[in-house]
Amino acid sequence: MTFPRGDTATSLPEANSFSERHIGPSSAAVGEMLSTLGYETLEQLVADTVPASIRNDELPGLGAGETEARLIHRLRSIASENTLFRSYIGMGYYGTVTPTVIARNILENPAWYTQYTPYQAEISQGRLEALLNFQTVVIDLTGLPVANASLLDEGTAAAEAMTLLRSQATPERNTFFADAGCHPQTLAVLETRARPLGIELRVGDPTREAMGSGVFGVLLAYPTTDGAVRDLRPIIGAAKAAGARVAVVADLLALTLLVPPGELGADVAVGSTQRFGVPLGYGGPHAAYFATTDELKRTIPGRIIGVSRDVSGRPALRMALQTREQHIRRERATSNICTAQVLLAVMAGMYAVYHGPEGLRRIATRVHALTGSLAEALPAAGHEVLNASFFDTLRVRPAQGSAADVLVRARAARINLRDFGDGTLGISLDETVEEEDLAALLGVFRAGRSEAGSGHGERGAPGIPDALRRSTPFLEHPVFNRYRSETAMLRYIHRLASRDLSLTTSMIPLGSCTMKLNATTEMVALSWPEFSDLHPFVPAEQARGYRRITSDLERWLGAISGLPAVSLQPNSGAQGEYAGLLVIRAFHESRGEKRDVCLVPASAHGTNPASAVMAGLQVVVVRTDERGNVDVADLREKAERHGGRLAALMMTYPSTHGVFEERVREICDVVHEHGGLVYLDGANLNAQAGICRPGDYGADVCHINLHKTFAIPHGGGGPGMGPICVSEGLAPFLPSHPVVPVGGVRAIGPVSAAPWGSASILLISWAYIALLGAPGVRRASQVAILNANYMVRRLESHFDILYRGPAGNVAHEFIVDLRPFKKSAGITDEDVAKRLMDYGFHAPTMSFPVAGTMMVEPTESESKEELDRFCDALIQVRSEIERVERGLVDRQDCPLKGAPHTAAAVTADTWTHPYSRQEAAFPAPWSTEHKFWPSVGRIDNAYGDRNLVCACPPIESYVEAARV
Repeated sequence: MTFPRGDTATSLPEANSFSERHIGPSSAAVGEMLSTLGYETLEQLVADTVPASIRNDELPGLGAGETEARLIHRLRSIASENTLFRSYIGMGYYGTVTPTVIARNILENPAWYTQYTPYQAEISQGRLEALLNFQTVVIDLTGLPVANASLLDEGTAAAEAMTLLRSQATPERNTFFADAGCHPQTLAVLETRARPLGIELRVGDPTREAMGSGVFGVLLAYPTTDGAVRDLRPIIGAAKAAGARVAVVADLLALTLLVPPGELGADVAVGSTQRFGVPLGYGGPHAAYFATTDELKRTIPGRIIGVSRDVSGRPALRMALQTREQHIRRERATSNICTAQVLLAVMAGMYAVYHGPEGLRRIATRVHALTGSLAEALPAAGHEVLNASFFDTLRVRPAQGSAADVLVRARAARINLRDFGDGTLGISLDETVEEEDLAALLGVFRAGRSEAGSGHGERGAPGIPDALRRSTPFLEHPVFNRYRSETAMLRYIHRLASRDLSLTTSMIPLGSCTMKLNATTEMVALSWPEFSDLHPFVPAEQARGYRRITSDLERWLGAISGLPAVSLQPNSGAQGEYAGLLVIRAFHESRGEKRDVCLVPASAHGTNPASAVMAGLQVVVVRTDERGNVDVADLREKAERHGGRLAALMMTYPSTHGVFEERVREICDVVHEHGGLVYLDGANLNAQAGICRPGDYGADVCHINLHKTFAIPHGGGGPGMGPICVSEGLAPFLPSHPVVPVGGVRAIGPVSAAPWGSASILLISWAYIALLGAPGVRRASQVAILNANYMVRRLESHFDILYRGPAGNVAHEFIVDLRPFKKSAGITDEDVAKRLMDYGFHAPTMSFPVAGTMMVEPTESESKEELDRFCDALIQVRSEIERVERGLVDRQDCPLKGAPHTAAAVTADTWTHPYSRQEAAFPAPWSTEHKFWPSVGRIDNAYGDRNLVCACPPIESYVEAARV
């Protein structure tokens, strides 16, 4: 993989306080805001907001903070501790060449990586189109009609396939058969997922073992982990005859040459798109794919991008079938998926746009031909190639059992091979391999390049059986055949970015989502090859730099949370919830206790009950009181009722309603008194870091959303990371991994495919903490609380603000009640959300945790000027509502109902609305200076669900359009 560098010492930032750059309000502005609230210092505000019983005035041991210039030099030194060998390990991870136009203009472009999940579709059209491209790639290559917009990694995608197929089976079928040819990390993640759900996982050779009547689903590898390419049709036929459905884990690049899984009869296909231009990154982040049949489309996990239409009838994109999502289904959910790998899916889709079908075939054919050369040359030197069929991977038994000698020579040549541990070695090639690399590899085996081996590019596919050679065309849509020059590609990427509102445009005030500054200095090392080009399964001594990063981050997160043992493996917040509950479950089991009840407050995010169900726990809902706090009396009653079965309480702190609950210690004590443990959802840690520590006030486990508090960008809906911090007593149960030794002495199985999850983006949070240091981390939390309370003071005379603490303060977020306006003016929270687009803002979080409201979180990164601008917009929207209430404008034909207004609408020859074009498009002074235009009008959600289309329109539609 190649990247532009652009990070020489001469371009380093000047030495100054990063805290001053990260925190939006200046010292003078902080003073003004405090004065507005009636305080003199931030400490006084915090004292009135955070209960004295949990405040900790001691700064965590994080150091004083680095300047940006020193940090980059420090990172250079750490990067040099990683050693880049030539890796042919494979196992689902491959070298790839990221086109620099994609690296610079997507991966390194804040207009792409600071976008939020596309819930507000009208201002997310560019990213939605990019994701539709991604889905089309998956649909075309797998031969299945429905695909989602990515999952977390290949291992967890396989686990999602297993639970989906289980949901379709009768109760008496409880066995899932997994092909022993799957990668070991995939099998291990399956085992982790199956155990708490009571699924019997059987691993074996599907060519030799019968499925049996109890099997509900089968997972097959295509190709296998050691490279074999098998005709799966007989196996799939036998499985279906036995009443089972079949999932296939398939290499997407190989599918450019192989018969697709859909044509083989598969019901589901899963895999990774990493080798489509996404850096190795020591294991992630990478976008998994998931495709299925039309019959199963309403049970597919994750998000689906669909084609709908806007108010004018123009095509428009949106997230389809959203009622399937876990946050709506809660404890009835079959998955806890809350995020995806959008940024990486965008890159993979753009890689296909960049290369087109012929380019992808050319890459795959070249990789396969080089592998064919090896397959001919190695036997000529006395080595045995064990697989007669292959795409890019060979399993080799070296001559005279000399595997150890080959490995010694490989190490001396700075080459990594896969050691199967039985005297055989694995070799996986990829698109980065050049002729000289092949020569060096053959030299390690003391083999020469055969003359016959040089002609495979012309002779076709020597390792692919004739019956498995693909004949179906793919990627015929114009988008994959149009952008061949870099100029055209650059303009396409920029055009899509311009259709999305990101942090480069304005603040994104989403409650519970913490859309803060993702500083460039925090991001810069992601593109350095020492970090981006490292395979996740290299020997430990080659990854010393990464181990420095992970060790520091584990120590720092432990200090911040007050929970000393840390696992960085969970690669999303929901994965962190799941991992934390599995650790709690394992702890109870180690004591011989069967505890299976999880208490979950009614206000909890939907991932909480969904994760509890996935962990094999029974959810019991605890009421919340009129102030949004946990009803302690109800908690106590239910803790007593379930007694010896109580496993855990899941709670969010500060509460989901944005308040520091005064009785949090008592809540934790109640659970502990009855033998349960406390799981803290760390979504709101941005109000606590450096001020109070969950471990001090009673939490036993806490997951931390690094994509919230610790500055990993949201990337349009992913990547994220959700590491867990646990008490010393729970440390032995932290997640393991089958390839790289991590976790505790009594570890649960892995929850993610890679040992440190999405390791490369840990660099961002490491840099964030290193730059801020202990004083900066504390001040960031203080200013987050200040910004929220300042906005409340500005808005409270115009809107009802739900839920406050005893002193009348909120934490770092607050809820604006819009429910009265539905009765008084027919105006809903959706109307307000769409109207805010005309003002150039993304709406706050809608209808969570209270339907008909908006939850606002400004973060510490926004300046007083930006906070005021957003408050001014909301106040002006309130005046627009008042005009409706007073009958001065039509209830159905007013700016709020017509929003958002596109440039096409306000410049059309005809304007039929009773309000002016000026009022529609330029409602605030700043909108005349810089205008973000939604590219489509309000979208018809119901139409998109009734007419689900989740791939690029067929070529015929372009032909028909051209005739019009």
